[in-house]
Amino acid sequence: MAHIHYDVHDRAPVVRTTSGLVEGRWQNACSAAYLGIPFAKAPVGALRLAAPEPYPAWEGIRQAVDYGPTPQRRPFGPAVTIPEPSIPGDETLNVNVFTPAPRNPTAKLPVFVWIHGGGYFAGSPSSPWYNGRSFNRDGVVTVSVSYRLGFQGFGWVEGAPLNRGLLDQIAALRWVRDNIAEFGGDPNKVTIGGQSAGGGSVLALLGSPKAAGLFRGVICESGCLNGVTPAQAETVGRALAKEIGVEPTLAGWESVPEKAILDHERAVNEIADIPPAPTTAAELVGQVKQGFVGDSNLAYAPTIDGAVLPEPLDCAYAHGTGANVALLMGTVRNEFSYPVPTTETLDHAENTFRAAGLTEDAIARFANEVHRIGEPLIAGQLMTTSMFHLGLARTVSAREAGGSANRTWLYDFAQTSAVSNASMHCDEIPYAFDVLDDPKVLTVLGAEPSQSLADRIHGRWMEFISTGALTAPTVTDEPMGAIQFLGTERYDAGAYRFARELAALAH
Repeated sequence: MAHIHYDVHDRAPVVRTTSGLVEGRWQNACSAAYLGIPFAKAPVGALRLAAPEPYPAWEGIRQAVDYGPTPQRRPFGPAVTIPEPSIPGDETLNVNVFTPAPRNPTAKLPVFVWIHGGGYFAGSPSSPWYNGRSFNRDGVVTVSVSYRLGFQGFGWVEGAPLNRGLLDQIAALRWVRDNIAEFGGDPNKVTIGGQSAGGGSVLALLGSPKAAGLFRGVICESGCLNGVTPAQAETVGRALAKEIGVEPTLAGWESVPEKAILDHERAVNEIADIPPAPTTAAELVGQVKQGFVGDSNLAYAPTIDGAVLPEPLDCAYAHGTGANVALLMGTVRNEFSYPVPTTETLDHAENTFRAAGLTEDAIARFANEVHRIGEPLIAGQLMTTSMFHLGLARTVSAREAGGSANRTWLYDFAQTSAVSNASMHCDEIPYAFDVLDDPKVLTVLGAEPSQSLADRIHGRWMEFISTGALTAPTVTDEPMGAIQFLGTERYDAGAYRFARELAALAH
């Protein structure tokens, strides 16, 4: 649908935060934007590798009409799906609030807090795809947050806390708890959501005692179940320090400019003892039988540090952590199904899965997906299964063990893009945010993407955020089922049969 965007001079009411007054701007008649509000001190100097510290109070009225500086200094790559700008400046730990009810604490609207993706080393909260205007139109306050990325957010340094990026996210959620009522939101009705690394982040927050009580619901879109061990983090942290030529201590890193870190961190960001994504069915089955079920080999990612994350996330869920929190989780059907060199054929893959003991129904679901995108992309579909679908299956199994399957819902985004002829990573975001009118959507999804499907998906997100539940079968009702988004909405009781049967080979 068309949206009227107001001029920057259409000032929104001044709102009081715990640090001072802010003035935003109206985007349209039902969406006021308060942008770049700092929730923590600038992570520079002695604070670059420290836990976030609260932002001090300011005097007067702070203008919040433009996006603030971003932790992202360089884009994910030369070509990116999501338009995510890099904005220079030091005060990178900030939030963007979109609200239909500014300075109205009696409104008590539900709140959706969004955590962007980007492999934990890129991404930006300032994307037009994350604009909360459509959620505002429908009565939800929306907040996008920033967090430190790459080595500065997640790398091991002797004497520094791990999981600094997660600590930033928790600090942002505490800011929401303490301030969102003045923006018309209800701090007791907060749902957190994220996609890709943002999806992995919300899964980590779900398993963190430090985040307990800060949200009642989680929406995980294409998230990976990360769990770097302290030893793995230290190995990579020491390797990066050696690459740059410094001691791996706080004192050693003090003299290293940010540019030097950015120049080297992406080349030193793999965990050696986690195998790369498989390109044959035999590799996939073998990795699962070795216990690698949705494991990512990214080193700068949520780490089982004993503090923010006391135990692996699947163990935490199985032990009941986050059991009182509702979870809506799903994947995109083809995610990373790009052309990848392989010797694999579909016939051989089917026989491999058959020999492993998978049912004919499960095998047929994988085969049908390969037929849909074309057999030359089979290796990419195997990678998609390994990196995303298995992580979902592992999460679901842990939630079942922890007694929260009745508060867990799944979705399956299968809508084909007219550009890629597949359902690729990130494709669901403009549908969920109902921003199909953004110009970049045309280059990703093609001309005239389905507004009726956006109404369905956005509506389901609205239902979950507003009520903390969905009128759909839970995992307790249908252990392998999901709401399928393909043209319209229907329920597929076997949507994740292939992933769940494959994940069970690890037991």
